[in-house]
Amino acid sequence: MEKIININSDFEEYKKAFLKENAKHNLISKNDEKYLYEKHIYDSLGIKLFFDKYDINNAEILDIGCGGGFPCIPIAIEYKDFKITGIDSIQKKINSVRHISEKLGLKNLNFLCDRVENLKNKKFDIVISRAVADMSKISNYALPLVKKNGYFIAYKSKKALEELEKAKPILKKYNAKVLEIIEYKLPLDDVYQRNLICVQKF
Repeated sequence: MEKIININSDFEEYKKAFLKENAKHNLISKNDEKYLYEKHIYDSLGIKLFFDKYDINNAEILDIGCGGGFPCIPIAIEYKDFKITGIDSIQKKINSVRHISEKLGLKNLNFLCDRVENLKNKKFDIVISRAVADMSKISNYALPLVKKNGYFIAYKSKKALEELEKAKPILKKYNAKVLEIIEYKLPLDDVYQRNLICVQKF
């Protein structure tokens, strides 16, 4: 499969800032620190496969449950023309990722500490979510926040099809349908099969 990311100085600066913050607030496990690029940055940028295929530019994006900054910070580094908002209900995590973002000087990224269901009167071109909830639950949160003809992209494991089957009533409720599932593998081994469930709202 094509290479998703090219490691450059921006990501090296990000790695330094992230590891410093992680030492204080445990955003990911110490064991996962060894695989920051392979398991987290690379996975976050799997969405490039969607952006490239559907010619996405200058999008306004919401990352639901941004946690330790994945996928929103790697996307903000790679796509300076996107306007990205990360939302999470845990203040400690928001403080940490905001600090990392400010350290990197990311002007295209902002954060909200709130529950996603409290967002009112705001819609986005693309809503994304990684490792937050099953497809039914996260679709119920995400799809009301997607503009007409916009997209919801869910990062999922090998259980994507199973979750998607259960989520069909939710997609129908919001007049949304699955365009495709984009598969990719992390650069570790064959166990790490990843999927982007690409949904469009009509």
